[in-house]
Formats: sequence, C-alpha cells, structure tokens
Amino acid sequence: MTSVSTKFASVFLAIFMGGCSVVGENGVASAPYTLLESDDSQKIQVRNYASMVWVSTSMSEDSGNSAFRKLFAYIGGENEGAAEIAMTAPVIMDDNKMLKKGTEIPMTAPVFMDDSASANTGSGVMSFVMPNDFTLQTTPKPTNGDVKVSEVKNYQVAVIEFSGTLSDSNLQKYTQRLTNWIDAHGYTATSQAIKAGYNGPFTIPMFRKNEVLIEVK
Repeated sequence: MTSVSTKFASVFLAIFMGGCSVVGENGVASAPYTLLESDDSQKIQVRNYASMVWVSTSMSEDSGNSAFRKLFAYIGGENEGAAEIAMTAPVIMDDNKMLKKGTEIPMTAPVFMDDSASANTGSGVMSFVMPNDFTLQTTPKPTNGDVKVSEVKNYQVAVIEFSGTLSDSNLQKYTQRLTNWIDAHGYTATSQAIKAGYNGPFTIPMFRKNEVLIEVK
C-alpha cells in the first residue's frame, strides 16, 4: 500500500475546513447500510449496502490530491446538473475559462480509496458516495471525462473500524486483523482491502474514524 498519511491531511482539508471538529464530528451524512453481523469487541461489522452511486476517478501516483480535487469539483458544480437547474447561471471562472455551474451536491461519508491498480487506469481509484436520494439515472453527468459515475448494488463487506491515521502500518495491521476474522467466521473474501476515511485533518487522531473494508460472501 502506498503511503497516505501526508496525502490524507491535504486531501480532506478543503472539504472539512468549514465544519470539521477536533473530536470527530464531520458534519456530513453517512452512506446507509444494513448491519448483518457485529463483533463489538473487535469493532468489526458485516454490512450490506443495498445500492450506492459512486463518482470515481483514478488516483495519480504522486498523490491522491488530484483525484480529490476532481471529485470535489464535481460535487461543487462541475456536472451537467438536474433538469430543473438552469445551466447558464451562475457562471464561474476557473483558470481563465468560463464554466457553467451545475448542481451542487452534498457530501456523503466516507470517501473510499482503493489503492489496487485497475486494468483501465493502471492506478488506484478514489470514490465519493452520492447522497441516498440520488439514483444512477438522476445523478448529474460529470463534465470532466476523468470522473465516472457507477452504481454498486448489494455490496456486502466486512469492515473494521479504527482510530488514528491511515498510515501504512495501521492499514497493514487492521487489514490482517480483519482478514483473520473473515477466515475464522466462515466468510470468503472476494476483493482486496480498500480504505475509508470520515474525518478532516484537524481531528485529533484518537478521535478519527477510519475503516478497512473487504468484500465478502
């Protein structure tokens, strides 16, 4: 896994500057799921996300910051907008280009980060989750070709929660702990581990909520 501790701070700075708490309150909704099994002693859950619409883009090797900026620009208005949104107003300026501002979309936690290289991009993928009232059909189309919209259905995952930072050592430690739990409880892992972050950089590490997720059956 690539080093993420420095990336994580800068990636989340923009979105949580206005409302993040030093004790863990991020002020955004979380993607809903059905709890299938819980092991409170190890902070492990098995969840089913019935349907999630993701907006995703590849993460460059230098950092995840570029991916975050593209996704944050999308939810900030770089999209075609819903039918009732006037596409000609307001007009914003970006790098001396006039851009039509589309729908502004609320943030939903967590931000998913998959470090494994995909066949299409050769790099990892960062994904934002659309609010629960958006469907694949009603999600505004991105105006940036690097941003893709997809739907994930019946996403059953084993999840371990931990505090601290998304450092390599923490990711390795909790991925191994989750893998051992999966093997011991009769599940079969069907994906590599991905990581999820819920808090901004000003949150004290001991109050941060991080997760490692592995798809299971």
